[in-house]
Amino acid sequence: MYASDKTLVCQDCNQEFVFSSSEQQFYADRQFSEPRRCPSCRAARKAQRGDFGGGSHTGGGRGGYSSGPREMFSATCSSCGREAQVPFRPSGTKPVYCSDCFTARRA
Repeated sequence: MYASDKTLVCQDCNQEFVFSSSEQQFYADRQFSEPRRCPSCRAARKAQRGDFGGGSHTGGGRGGYSSGPREMFSATCSSCGREAQVPFRPSGTKPVYCSDCFTARRA
């Protein structure tokens, strides 16, 4: 176990940041090297790459690429009859709900 926090300097913004003892243990357990960027610069760099997490070693959680905006499809809500936008192509075999009715049914 690492006894004390370390203060590191970000290579991008030159600001000091704390590398806590628990973070040191986490990095050591996974054989990662010490971070060279502060959490803010790491997050900005990750967002710039389009890497939104997901547990994949290839980048984002979608096979290593950003799929961009999700395609939406129009459907008629099976409950209230309003037009709904859904992230899948309705097949007609199952009911489709607008976001309000879907939320109400889940509750």
